[in-house]
Amino acid sequence: MSAINLFIGDSVTDCGRDIEPPYGDGYVREIVRSGLLTGEIINVGISGNRLIDLEKRWQVDVLDHKPTLLSIAIGINDMWRRYDDNDITPTENFRERYDRILSLTQAICNPQFVLCEPFLLPVQDEMNSWREDLDPKIEIVHEMAKKFDAFVVPFDQHFTALSGVVSMAKIAEDGVHPTVFGHSEMSRLWLATVGLA
Repeated sequence: MSAINLFIGDSVTDCGRDIEPPYGDGYVREIVRSGLLTGEIINVGISGNRLIDLEKRWQVDVLDHKPTLLSIAIGINDMWRRYDDNDITPTENFRERYDRILSLTQAICNPQFVLCEPFLLPVQDEMNSWREDLDPKIEIVHEMAKKFDAFVVPFDQHFTALSGVVSMAKIAEDGVHPTVFGHSEMSRLWLATVGLA
């Protein structure tokens, strides 16, 4: 039986997959192009999604595919909506929801989980204060990884360190959506984390 590798998340994973099907033009496409990840590769990222949105479509977009590897990159919109729409995702709500979908998935198809840190580069000074909301959510990603024996792709750690060497705009002009260079770095880091590069 062929491996089924499924990627789910927000716009960073989506990357226009409806315009450039089936992978979009971001890090998932770069992973496919590497040829290092074998088996079927499915991208079900949807722009603007928060964890609550993932849970609502979890059965159809995840469980029905019965993935053998499941990569989840979510959390930036759970933070962002607090600052652009005063729509807060409490930390405990984020933890409980993440735990619930992983527990359900483990019970049904027990894939290898790959949990990705949401990331933020403070291209505007006001964004520095946003870490108070994002950092606890990143900590939850690590908590879930320990509980479910998952790989953690340290996107936030990597981009923060990289921004000391190259400009933040070269990585993600708005601090959230990666450039071509940023997506290339994401692909490289993802593959290295799961032991394929």
